[in-house]
Amino acid sequence: MAHALRLAARGLGNVWPNPAVGCVLVRDGVIVGRGWTQPGGRPHAEVRALSQAGPLAEGATAYVTLEPCAHHGHTPPCADALIAARVARVVTALTDPDPRVSGKGHAMLRAAGIAVTEGVMASEATHLNAGFLKRVTQGLPFVTLKLAASLDGRTATATGESRWITGPDARRKVHAMRLAHDAVMVGSGTALADDPDLTVRDMGTVRQPIRIVLDRMLRHSPDSRLGSTAKDHPVWLLHGPSAPDPARKSWEAVGATLIEIPETDGHLDLKAALQTLASKGLTRIFSEGGGTVAAALVKGGLLDELAMFSGGVLIGSEGHAALGQLMLRSLSEAARTVLLLEERVGNDTFSRWRLALG
Repeated sequence: MAHALRLAARGLGNVWPNPAVGCVLVRDGVIVGRGWTQPGGRPHAEVRALSQAGPLAEGATAYVTLEPCAHHGHTPPCADALIAARVARVVTALTDPDPRVSGKGHAMLRAAGIAVTEGVMASEATHLNAGFLKRVTQGLPFVTLKLAASLDGRTATATGESRWITGPDARRKVHAMRLAHDAVMVGSGTALADDPDLTVRDMGTVRQPIRIVLDRMLRHSPDSRLGSTAKDHPVWLLHGPSAPDPARKSWEAVGATLIEIPETDGHLDLKAALQTLASKGLTRIFSEGGGTVAAALVKGGLLDELAMFSGGVLIGSEGHAALGQLMLRSLSEAARTVLLLEERVGNDTFSRWRLALG
């Protein structure tokens, strides 16, 4: 199952709206087939593994990170494929919460006389597919906020200079993290200040994430780096009802997708924005927006994990803060986090934090 989970991770950022699944077929102690969900969500992991195993699948044990699907979608049910291959046993990590499956795949296998073991490495599988699970059960994507800040918590100098607080190793890791997400998201302030590209670079030919800008009034220019590449790699602009028509038409002309989002108190309704993105199939969003977007995610309870890069530089209180105002009245109101990982990346420190429940 550990091997199947490692295979499944290869699909992160490539398979939405599908889950990233891995499958390993073992017969007489030897791996005879393995597979993971392919870009675009198909073929599924089980089909890939069965194809590789051929007749050796008969009598084998299939280790699958998620309950095999039981419904006809773009492909036939994977439960049927495992039954037809005459595997002897199926070991799964999680039950699929999708109501089209949700125990039906396990039931089909058992009805065919196949032994089924559930819940193996369930916590690891839950973390791996947290985005898919959250979209299905809550109608929201899993959101990771990336911050690159000085040791004293500043993301830029008072003049806005930020290149580079962290070193090349840290920046390369950011590109790897973009690659494992469905979309990269920034606010209009960051888009205007940095004119970012937001693509994955220097990692070969890869499927690029959706590039999202939260831009209520469509202030960002279609002559920007995002606009000039919108026909090559998708750009989604989330704007308010009052965004001017000329700006809408200009962005549509360069190939961007415009999505209208309701407003609350003069700002985009961030929860509604994320719900809309989830409805379009996005499961994992990597937010690289500035302090305003970061603070809104925290205040709205919409943030799941924090990816923190700390560079060995001191900027001072006049610099730009990593987080915008949270308007806390007491320390008891502060969001609490749990440290998941800390490691050295070049001369910088990288840490991952999960937002504590409650």
